[in-house]
Amino acid sequence: MCELLGISSNYPAKWCDRLTLFGKRGGETADNPDGWGLAYREQNAWQLQKAPEAAFRSEAFAALSKTVLTDILIAHVRKANPPSPFTLENTHPFIRECCGRSWAFAHNGKVPEVVQPLGCCHPHASNPQGDTDSEHAFYFLLDEIASVFSETTTKGHSHWLQKLAQLSEDIASYGQFNFLMSDGEILIAYGHDRLHHQQLQQNGIKITLLASEPLDDDASWQAFQTGELRVYHEGSLIGQLQTTPTWFEGADMIDQSERST
Repeated sequence: MCELLGISSNYPAKWCDRLTLFGKRGGETADNPDGWGLAYREQNAWQLQKAPEAAFRSEAFAALSKTVLTDILIAHVRKANPPSPFTLENTHPFIRECCGRSWAFAHNGKVPEVVQPLGCCHPHASNPQGDTDSEHAFYFLLDEIASVFSETTTKGHSHWLQKLAQLSEDIASYGQFNFLMSDGEILIAYGHDRLHHQQLQQNGIKITLLASEPLDDDASWQAFQTGELRVYHEGSLIGQLQTTPTWFEGADMIDQSERST
């Protein structure tokens, strides 16, 4: 199943070692060969690079891993499950304008209910470009928070973040919903059932790493609590919200073997 990598720091840096390790998860050390993507801030604007190919053998991914210089990053390697076209439109991360800023988003898991004609959580003010439940869920979240969004991004418990947490709980109840999301200032991480965090200090730089699975054997990696939403700014945790997603009786059960991939 797809994997996520997020980085928040208080100073732009190169992340070659982490990205190289993560790239191997894209088809070499894990079964995620169906696409890769990087969204990162450079000169106060999102840069998005992605391709529907395996990261571990991608020359473009390898080159970017060595050159990306940023203080906030969202990366993704894709396993198309259920199968959907291997296209650029279906490759994470996704970027969309909302609330006067650009947002980046990537997802691990599956919530097929959001793409069912009579399902839940359909975006109402925008049309996704691709076929994935991930992009549909992202557009739905932005549509819903637009009416209550506040410019106060450094408060980890603002009203719109509370609404985002509740919406994430609702979607997670239909399947498996772990995601990274950022407006370029804060990095939001929702760990339904498969996300880890690590906080470091290196050469005066404060760093938070987020990953579906720990990138290495360092004991400082910690798993999210089930349904935990965490908010980071410049490498520091500034907010935590706990949700309690419950399984919706009408949804199809996710095979346990899929949860462990």
